[in-house]
Amino acid sequence: QFWLVESGGGVVPPGGSLKLECEASGRILNPYTVGWFRQAPGKGREAVASLDIRTGTTCTGPSMKGRVTISRDNAKNSIKLQMSSLKPEDTAVYYCAARIGQLNIFTICNATAYTDWGQGTQVTVSS
Repeated sequence: QFWLVESGGGVVPPGGSLKLECEASGRILNPYTVGWFRQAPGKGREAVASLDIRTGTTCTGPSMKGRVTISRDNAKNSIKLQMSSLKPEDTAVYYCAARIGQLNIFTICNATAYTDWGQGTQVTVSS
């Protein structure tokens, strides 16, 4: 089986930073494209950032441009998401997702292209 487990969520003040981690178990992430998506109450699932591990290709959701970095931790078989300059509107449940193989530029930031999902971690930006 293939599991994705998110961690690192919590409460952070506006302007603060937070690092999320997605650890994979059951399979090595080498052949995968991994993405972070978020969903706020009453809203659809939105792209945060994605990474094709084999090619290094990335995409960033429009709401997070310039404020997020996605990277791989080879030793832990995990993907990290560093977020900065957080705003109250960034409050959401953040999900890690994976899809084996390469995605093109039209699908790498598209949640419907991903087949495996974690349970999510809550991020709340509030003073």
